[in-house]
Amino acid sequence: MVWDVLSWIFILGGLFFIVVGGVGVLRFPDVYTRLHAAGMTDTMGAGLVLIGLSFQSGLSFESGGWLITVRLLMIWAFLLFTSPIATHALARAALHGKVEPIRGDVEGGDS
Repeated sequence: MVWDVLSWIFILGGLFFIVVGGVGVLRFPDVYTRLHAAGMTDTMGAGLVLIGLSFQSGLSFESGGWLITVRLLMIWAFLLFTSPIATHALARAALHGKVEPIRGDVEGGDS
């Protein structure tokens, strides 16, 4: 019962980050802030969901669930390394392409 509740806490936390990151990608004004939202979605959201799923698969250790847990944790480790590198590469490409960040108030009011 404890593993089940703990797994759902991680899964729901990951879904929260995925939804908030998706809204951020849609609402943020420029490439750099959208990259931040996408990076957090990928790293935190998918990471928490994968940890929650590994707890779910850990409930069936006697039927080979530990192999699924190892695979899920390997995917999570892969995401921890590749997501920040990809976000950094995209930000550098945007800087190299002379994409300027938006400064000040997006609504056009006094800043």
